Amino acid sequence: MDRNSVTGIVLILAMLLGYQYFFAPKEPIKSETSVKASSKGPKVDSLVSKAIPSVAKLDTAIAAIKEETFVLENKDISVQLSNYGGKIVSVTLKNYESYKNYNQGLKAGLKLFDAKKDQFDVELPISGKKVKLSDLMYQVNKSGESIEFASTLTNGKIIKQTYSLAKEGFELNYAIDAKALGSDLGAEYQIHWKENIHQTEKDIAEERKATINYLLHEDEEFDYLSENPSANEAENITSKLDWVTFKKKYFIAGLIPQGFQFQKAALSSTPNLNDSLNIKTLDANIVASSQDLLQGKSSFKFYFGPNDYSIIKQVAPSFGKNVKLSYDFLLPITRYVFVPLFDFLESIVSNYGLLIVLLVLIIKTALLPLTYKSYVSMAKTRILAPEIAAIKEKIGDDAARVQQETMKLYGEVGVNPLSGCVPVLATMPVLMAVFMLFPNLINLRQESFWWANDLSTFDSVLDLPFAIPFYGSHVSLFCLLMTLSQLAYGYYNNQITPDQPGQPINMKMMAYVTPVIFMFVMNSFPAGLSFYYFVSNLVTIGQQLAIRKFVDEDKIKRLLDENRKKIAAGGGAKKSRFSQYLQTQMKAIEENQKDQKNNNTKKKK
Repeated sequence: MDRNSVTGIVLILAMLLGYQYFFAPKEPIKSETSVKASSKGPKVDSLVSKAIPSVAKLDTAIAAIKEETFVLENKDISVQLSNYGGKIVSVTLKNYESYKNYNQGLKAGLKLFDAKKDQFDVELPISGKKVKLSDLMYQVNKSGESIEFASTLTNGKIIKQTYSLAKEGFELNYAIDAKALGSDLGAEYQIHWKENIHQTEKDIAEERKATINYLLHEDEEFDYLSENPSANEAENITSKLDWVTFKKKYFIAGLIPQGFQFQKAALSSTPNLNDSLNIKTLDANIVASSQDLLQGKSSFKFYFGPNDYSIIKQVAPSFGKNVKLSYDFLLPITRYVFVPLFDFLESIVSNYGLLIVLLVLIIKTALLPLTYKSYVSMAKTRILAPEIAAIKEKIGDDAARVQQETMKLYGEVGVNPLSGCVPVLATMPVLMAVFMLFPNLINLRQESFWWANDLSTFDSVLDLPFAIPFYGSHVSLFCLLMTLSQLAYGYYNNQITPDQPGQPINMKMMAYVTPVIFMFVMNSFPAGLSFYYFVSNLVTIGQQLAIRKFVDEDKIKRLLDENRKKIAAGGGAKKSRFSQYLQTQMKAIEENQKDQKNNNTKKKK
């Protein structure tokens, strides 16, 4: 592999290995409106009015009502509700399965909320008492796709909760009618939302890491707790909030107030490292203004569904940020190139292995001009190799002098040594965008190809009885194929690339070391990503072989010789700004060396 290509790949590798340190998810915002809580969890007391004493359940006029459950459903989602508490009992996604069920061929749907382990409750301050709506019994009025729960308190006043579901989609509408309470209602009410997340994917470690609280501050300031797979995270938010979400690996539950904002919230994320069932606990204590309830601003929207950008971007302002498409500087590429292109290919291709192949071909074709330019630059280096070797033989082991004379040679023939590196660097955003997008792309979830039954996670063809540091306890065949293809590409380039004198490291050896490092990095990454890089390497080799047939190196040599004559004559060939800069720097270095030599001579005298 030539110096320019290896330089680009080494930079890409540095980004991949260092992204946890340099591009890791930002820490919770520390400002006047956000105060970090202790690692033990959010201090809810600071958010709740201390003037309201805790009391036992209120009696209702209809305490003898028998408990019943009711179902709202459409083609996408099924929501079970209970008149005991007027609460959500369960939410099931009809067209999705856990990895365990998928692997066993079971069709049970994916339960995203379950009252047996999860909690969603609203607590109102009524006449100086804390009243949980889940402690009340309700009379039920069902009309079409809407269910109304009504409870009469001992003071004769009525509280209502209403749920409705559209004919399709994953949005559940929820409203509280407490206007009848009037002055009996205190200043603020609380929403307590807690979920014990069960494993739904193959890789429990990655799922635990990807499960996190997201939120949107006022003025669309996006924030989230750190993606920490092993330590507790907590934060108190004292600014207004537009929405709060519990994000899992590929699914999300969100609560969005309609026409008003939450006043503040306390969030926490607790990984359960020794629990293979409840892998992580997400908790949110949200405070809202009771005045909003009295003014009729009491409608909410739940979103229980896939974390699919094409779907959720319409749910609420900035709700699409729940999908981690890429780093901010790569968002234009992923949002306006990869996502639309992927959606288009999905509409015409049902096999996702073939879809990835087509995606590679389209991207590689678009980048072909850069690949061609890089190859031509490498060809110029090969042509100049004998002269560079002669410089090395003449000067000897003085690497700095060899490099200086080599740069001088480039200037004499009008070659920009960076012209081959720039095209490689220009392709880096695409490589990085793919690296970030594929692990967060629900489209690949439970899509099989060849031996991989789920392209969204690693393919394991051999489970090891032990764990290899940085590698894992399994062998991914797609990762091995990717490594072999990269080694083959490195071998091919080494055969056509001359040695580069004066280099501090053996660049040809790096062409073999780099793929091995990538193998350790990528072994637990999605099989779809490894397959993408595998196909990309094969296509790149094919492009290099095709370009080689069309590039006339004898013609390039004649052009270099003509440039040399024109530049030596002081005219004809137009120098690039870089060549002019390089020539100026070379002269400055030569003058500096002469001055140092003269100074040393004077000191000896």
